[in-house]
Amino acid sequence: MSRLTFSAAAAKAAVKIPGGEDSDEEEEPGEEIESAPPFKIGEEREMNALGLKKKLLKAGRGWETPSPGDEVTVHYVARLPDGRQLHSSRDRGDPITFRIGEGKVLPGMDHGLVTMRKEEISLFTLPSEQGYGDVGPDCIPLGSDLQYEVELISWLSVVDVCKDGGIVKKILLRGEGGKPGDLDEVTVKYRVLLPDGSVHAEALDGVQFYINMGHLCPALPKILKTMEKGEKATVTVQPQYAFGENGRDGLNRCCSIPPSTAVLIDLELVSFHLVVDVVGDLKVVKKILKEGEGHCLPNDGATVTVRYTGKLEDGTIFEKFGLNGEEPLQFILDEELVITGLDRSLATMAKGEVSLITVKPEYGYGSSLAKAQLSDIPASSTLIYEVEMLDFTKEKELWELNFQERIEVAEKLKEKGNSLVKIGRYQLAAKRYDKAIESISDTGPFSSDEEKLSGALRVSCWLNKALCSLKLKDFRGAIVSCSKVLEVESCNVKALFRRAQAYLENYDLDLAELDLKKGLEIDPLNREMRVMHKLVKDRRVEKNKTDAQFFANMFPQERKNVDAASKRQKVEEKAEERVVRSDDVAEFGMTSSTDAMLVNPSEQ
Repeated sequence: MSRLTFSAAAAKAAVKIPGGEDSDEEEEPGEEIESAPPFKIGEEREMNALGLKKKLLKAGRGWETPSPGDEVTVHYVARLPDGRQLHSSRDRGDPITFRIGEGKVLPGMDHGLVTMRKEEISLFTLPSEQGYGDVGPDCIPLGSDLQYEVELISWLSVVDVCKDGGIVKKILLRGEGGKPGDLDEVTVKYRVLLPDGSVHAEALDGVQFYINMGHLCPALPKILKTMEKGEKATVTVQPQYAFGENGRDGLNRCCSIPPSTAVLIDLELVSFHLVVDVVGDLKVVKKILKEGEGHCLPNDGATVTVRYTGKLEDGTIFEKFGLNGEEPLQFILDEELVITGLDRSLATMAKGEVSLITVKPEYGYGSSLAKAQLSDIPASSTLIYEVEMLDFTKEKELWELNFQERIEVAEKLKEKGNSLVKIGRYQLAAKRYDKAIESISDTGPFSSDEEKLSGALRVSCWLNKALCSLKLKDFRGAIVSCSKVLEVESCNVKALFRRAQAYLENYDLDLAELDLKKGLEIDPLNREMRVMHKLVKDRRVEKNKTDAQFFANMFPQERKNVDAASKRQKVEEKAEERVVRSDDVAEFGMTSSTDAMLVNPSEQ
């Protein structure tokens, strides 16, 4: 047995009777299936369970075969089994052209044609059920088999783009190199013709545009997304996808299009540039001007070497590196050494790639004026970079590191995080702590010493990340980080304190009080815990007063009981003030030095 590749449509045609309802499913990619050995000239085989037979008279060229819906051009000679000729296109000297599966020929012929190659000649024997059956022309006996000698001269692949007959594309020349997407920039040539052949519009020198921006008429972007680079096609477009009920005025002495008129478009997809939405919100967009080498991309922590020019939208150059004999720029990704939009884009570039990167203010310098190498960058500026990735060195992946190397990586990342906290860059610091934790997680069985070392390092990173979350007012994130610590160290006072602080900010007073009470049980003299405990009580008093006023207005008879409860609370509050000075409350009792808030494993 040999292996051949057929399109899904061609495979279905061997078992589906043409003329039935078209499937709404798009044609699937070809799949490799077991097939019979190739035909030998003069060999005859039965092709399907319906009794269709094929005898190869002349081998065709190539391996491609037409599919249902394709437009084929054939010569044929039809005979009865006794050799009597019924009709012949050869005698007329004019081949016939039709679309497979539209009922223009006998069902058996549709089944046979999808097995033929270009310029092949075969003899098909159609059983009565695949021919005229018991109803046919007078010249054909009832229930008679038929023989068709067929030459497949050529065919055009036909695509019903919208599956409703509104846009029908005939492929004149196949392209290669993939199909463009919504964001991509295409270069096309076209000519728009009316049914009488008169020209409405043309762009024979080529025109560029982005597919999602549209051009000419609604049909054009839809067609282009089905084409490959270099493909040529002729497309019939019905009015609803062309120029609708209003038609269109002619330009440059070309004829106008009347209302509700179908048009014919001769179209060539000359080329296209891939456009990538880097961050997913169209605020950092990369257009690839030159493909890079292979599929290897830099990772976070990779050292990249690039040359680029940075411009404003008005063309003003604000910085450039690596041009006119200057040294290229080299730096480490994900260290915030360049703007976020450029950093993220470089992580998607292969070696040798040249791209045009457009960065909106949200991923550039925001609403602030910035000083650059060659000129100032006005606030809220969109930035445009033309960048070439000269080279990069990837940071080692975690799976490439042994335990000791992972510990060293984690320690360095934690120290970087600590340094960033000291200068107030909490978001980037939190990322460093996350990477440190990741580098020492799920590394396989540990010895007891290794487990102790990695465990202490994880705890210190979780605690420091919780601090970053508090500074960024991400109280839910702080609660998550502290909870991870408490899962492994249930009596960790710092984790209880920071989680209580997050609960307090979220007005989860009961949970905050539970953590503080547990912390004070562990360390009764902890002043910071006692100060925050006082704050929780103050918040509860405020809440009780608000609730009391609300219910007093609803139930006046209960007001006396509420007032009594309020007095008892005030007595408890005064007793607490004898222990905790009010001037300790301002910073939740935390030390003013950021360094003191950072946790190192040695402190555990």
